[in-house]
Amino acid sequence: MAVLDGVDAEAYVESFNAFDDEAVVNLIPNAQSWEWMKANIPFFDSPDEDMEEIYYFRWWALRKHLKEVGDYFAYTEFIELDTTASFIPPERTIASALGHHFMETRWLVDQSKDDSYLDYWMVGKDGEPQGHFHRYSSWLYDALWQRYLATGDSSFLEERFDRFVADYELWKEEKQLENGLFWQADVWDAMEESISGGRHEKNIRPTINSYMFGNAVALEKMVEMLGKDERADYFAAEAAEFRQKTMDTLWNPDSAFFEVVKEDGSFAEVREAIGFIPWYFNLPEKSQGYEAAWLQVLDEEGFKAPFGLTTAERRHPEFRSHGVGSCEWDGAIWPYATSQTLNAMANVLRNYPQDSIAKKDFLEAFVTYTRAQRWGDIPYIGEYQDEVTGAWLKGENPRSKFYHHSTYADLLIANLIGLRPQETDTLVVDPLLPEGTWDWFCLDGVPYHGRSVTIIWDKTGERYGRGAGMSLLVDGKLVAQRETLGRLEGTL
Repeated sequence: MAVLDGVDAEAYVESFNAFDDEAVVNLIPNAQSWEWMKANIPFFDSPDEDMEEIYYFRWWALRKHLKEVGDYFAYTEFIELDTTASFIPPERTIASALGHHFMETRWLVDQSKDDSYLDYWMVGKDGEPQGHFHRYSSWLYDALWQRYLATGDSSFLEERFDRFVADYELWKEEKQLENGLFWQADVWDAMEESISGGRHEKNIRPTINSYMFGNAVALEKMVEMLGKDERADYFAAEAAEFRQKTMDTLWNPDSAFFEVVKEDGSFAEVREAIGFIPWYFNLPEKSQGYEAAWLQVLDEEGFKAPFGLTTAERRHPEFRSHGVGSCEWDGAIWPYATSQTLNAMANVLRNYPQDSIAKKDFLEAFVTYTRAQRWGDIPYIGEYQDEVTGAWLKGENPRSKFYHHSTYADLLIANLIGLRPQETDTLVVDPLLPEGTWDWFCLDGVPYHGRSVTIIWDKTGERYGRGAGMSLLVDGKLVAQRETLGRLEGTL
């Protein structure tokens, strides 16, 4: 049934193994990496060789983080780390990027390790959550809902739903203010040393408020899917309240941006990448002028820099003022934030009538993100990097090597190529790749609702021999086709 034979992918893996000293070996050593990838990941073929290489590199690097922790499987964030920090256990697990982890790994064939990974966090400490589970803000339930849309496995959610609700309520107990919004210190947003925040400041931030909105919407959808209708109104009302209060409180009309609100009620007076996060969850109302914020990703005085989108606007007097080599979110590029911003940008392009950005802007940002994932001539993903030179700011510190703190494959599969998971048996592909960019591409063997999906664009039909145009295949059988590159629907 396969369209791609995997020969190119295997060659990439051999090159990755050759340059890696494999200082840390977890569950799947380099020698077994190709067998794991061959059994688990979708194959990708495109005219952009850099993008193709980084796609396979990110899966190869992700696999390095999978390990056994007691009775559970878990993913680390750091390959190597001095774990003297009180909030990080010796096994090097950390919850700051859980949302990214589940969004990325939802495209693997074997989902059992991810089931176990969630259980590690929620019941893995003598039947209770890990003590460091709530150290960091999280959009976990939105990510788990998105995972369900890709896998179609409702039993996973049903078996754990009551835990989700209890955890959601605990977040409210811990972080909700009297005005109904949520506070967080920047460090526990996984965004240390920001211009707008402080390690001990209880500021109202676009991050945690957007996350709680996204989690409430996800729980409402889970309730409806699981037939627990008596709870649907509760989560719907919660989501509506969080949406309105976030728009009313965090939107600064003077800067046309969602900003942090300080403890004294004033705006932080700085545009930061976290102001794009509301669109990650489709929080802002449409056609109300909020999309003007996205003009900043096109502005070199805003967030646009040679090596990607910065974490703070470049015009601000405190841009890159907080030192180098620690964990500064004052403008340097963080793949963590880039992943969030690109997902949010994709939602704006698909779901919002606007003229601030176009598909070409998404492609340019994604290509820049791709090109930035290098150390010299070899593929590399680390913590954060200089926006002008592309230098990884942790230098040779092994803590930063293979940093598992962002997404790449998910951005490519669900947004650039555009497989849009659905609850139903309808198969929807809506590419953000502009027409005329490539003459061909293939994403082959995507696990989806227990089936294998292949997406082909072949302008002339000569590359893959499956006919000219765009084609959707399920288990090797054609289910939909069109002449031009664009939205295409079929049925599983």
